[in-house]
Amino acid sequence: MRGRVAGALLAVLVVAGCASGEEAPGTDTKARAVADRVEPLADTPEPRLPVTVRSADGHDVTVEDAERIVPLSGSLSEIVFTLGLGDRVVARDITATFAQAEKLPVVTRNHDVSAESVLSLKPDLVLAEATTGPAEAMGQIRDAGIPVLVVDPAQGLDDVGPRIEAVARALGVPAAGKELTKRSEDRIAAVSQDVPKKTDAPRVAFLYLRGSASVYLIGGKGSGATSLLEAAGAVDAGAESGLKKDFTAITTEALAQAAPDAILVMSKGLESVGGIDGLVKIPGVAQTPAGMDRRVVSVEDGVLLNYGPRTDAVLKSIVGQLYGDKK
Repeated sequence: MRGRVAGALLAVLVVAGCASGEEAPGTDTKARAVADRVEPLADTPEPRLPVTVRSADGHDVTVEDAERIVPLSGSLSEIVFTLGLGDRVVARDITATFAQAEKLPVVTRNHDVSAESVLSLKPDLVLAEATTGPAEAMGQIRDAGIPVLVVDPAQGLDDVGPRIEAVARALGVPAAGKELTKRSEDRIAAVSQDVPKKTDAPRVAFLYLRGSASVYLIGGKGSGATSLLEAAGAVDAGAESGLKKDFTAITTEALAQAAPDAILVMSKGLESVGGIDGLVKIPGVAQTPAGMDRRVVSVEDGVLLNYGPRTDAVLKSIVGQLYGDKK
């Protein structure tokens, strides 16, 4: 998750918890189009260490070894595994939901890091986001002498390469980082070429939903979805309508101003409100063009806004759901 957006979403998740269980009525199974696995590079790189790298929090971090790695976000876990070093990962954050990581011990609770859990695994390196916390736990890990690399947050497609390469440098595999960056960027470009050119750009509103906590938000400027929607040939309806905050509580007026032709949601969020049938019961949704047409694009929570090695698959899923047989 990205920067201050992550702060807003994580605060919601602490209250709401992560929805789970059977798929709700009306949930579009196309959300499953993004396979919940990562695709490692063909050749497994061998780390050349030690290295000293600059952390996003302003510290120089020296990595002496990378036999036991703890990435504290799903996005960072995804990068390590896709670089081909997943066998060195000894724990995961709750948001690392892809298949190769699912059996690893979880060292977070409601997105808060447990310093005791991390330290008990004797890691050589901890990878963290700018929003990883609480600060006290991260301080305990640093005080124990564990190198902690903070990676700049992702806000859009332009951040895919820099994040991959930052992690690769810290792991002593910079060449693999460049290879994965090129593969990722080439695949994103290929999907973008498949966007229909003869249709008007659809207006898409990104809604963040947690029905169990009655949390209904519409994304605005800085939500993290704008870059992805534009790559899919769409307009971010919330940002374009003038919403300045990352996320704003959904109101009938805000939805009317955004006037989306389609709605983008995370799949668990959609399930939490009872699928599409429940979504259109949220005040104002049924009156939008998207609500009247029941035009909903749903992608798995754990990958939608990661901006990493699987972003091409996310974009392909969005394009496929958005245009269907118009492609």
